[in-house]
Amino acid sequence: MAAGYAEILRTRYAGRLLAGTLVGRLPNATAAIAIVLFIRAEGGTYSLAGALAAVYGVANAVGQPLLGRLVDLYGQPRVQLPSAVLSALGMAGFAFTGPDSLGLAYVAVGVAGLFTPPLEGGLRALWPSVLGKEEQVHTAYAMDAIAQEVMFTVGPLLITGCVALWSEQAALLVVNVIGLLGALSVVTSKPSRAWRSAPREAHWLGALRSPGLIALLGAFLFIGMALGSITVAGVSYADGHGGDAVYGWMMAALGLGALVGGSVYGARQWAGVPERRLTGLVALLALCYWPLTLMPGAVAMTALAAVAGVFLAPALACAFIIVDRHAPRGTVTEAFSWLVTTFTVGASLGTAAAGPVVEWGGTRWGFAVPGLAGAAALLVLLATARALALPAGSAVVAGSSENDRNGAVEPGFRAGHQA
Repeated sequence: MAAGYAEILRTRYAGRLLAGTLVGRLPNATAAIAIVLFIRAEGGTYSLAGALAAVYGVANAVGQPLLGRLVDLYGQPRVQLPSAVLSALGMAGFAFTGPDSLGLAYVAVGVAGLFTPPLEGGLRALWPSVLGKEEQVHTAYAMDAIAQEVMFTVGPLLITGCVALWSEQAALLVVNVIGLLGALSVVTSKPSRAWRSAPREAHWLGALRSPGLIALLGAFLFIGMALGSITVAGVSYADGHGGDAVYGWMMAALGLGALVGGSVYGARQWAGVPERRLTGLVALLALCYWPLTLMPGAVAMTALAAVAGVFLAPALACAFIIVDRHAPRGTVTEAFSWLVTTFTVGASLGTAAAGPVVEWGGTRWGFAVPGLAGAAALLVLLATARALALPAGSAVVAGSSENDRNGAVEPGFRAGHQA
């Protein structure tokens, strides 16, 4: 299993790009917890902290596909480096302003979220040119999904460590400086500087004119809802079964399950089309959420949380391949950024929905939300199977200048136009 990942990391620039992207995304991964801790340390309320975190999240969801489209048009360094600087300056302004001037605080976190560089989509656009072989690109997608779980585990620990050593304000500043250095490492690399998107057809919808991509985004909206709702239901469960420590173990187990599942999935090549494979993975993902409603003791519940996470990273890795296959020519970074945005919005909706459900029906019903959301994702995939099926003759060719697999000219538009 490790040999396949090691082979990729030995490829020139692969390790640098993966590490730089993960480090560059740390500010985004830790923004919510950093904002909450900082506002509470400054004497603000949880409501204010939540509102500021929500503004950051909404701005981020808006900015990712827009910046992704700009990357496709103008290249990675010309977009990602300025946006990383603006995002870091926005969060620095928030750290020095604090809640004393609410208007400035909201503007600062909005700027930080809006200009978060689309490093995640950019990395996936780079893999074919860096690795060259289709099977290695697929393994890299799985490794990418695994690395995300590590980042979302290490990030909060880094924030709390900075708070313990210095202060909440210092944590905000340190993480964003580290993130800026990560983005700088990516955009100064030769693959990032050399990458160019294929010519695109002029269309205001950009990547969203692909029916297959729309179908995939609809499914992952519900998968995001499932993940977001688990975090709320988990807090409610922990309140009656041991407190914060139990909640921490449950969330760690969820991430560990994803790590194991993603590692196993990426260690081999899979036969058949990825669209059909994703349907099976999402079915298993939805099925594994339902045992959480049993709510056994803390140890058994932690084990169930690990099982619930097993198929998340494989589903993500498979989704990356499908985005790769369905993105219209010249829109690959934007397409990957739409997946990030949709998943984030879904997680926010799941968090918002689970709270009232827990208050109305109790913790058990709260854990039913991810099961229902997973089932909804499966229904979307089944209902849109025809849209997800690739047209005849759209075979994958690795090593192209970008991940685009659909070279057909968009009807009504002339080749060479930019949008």
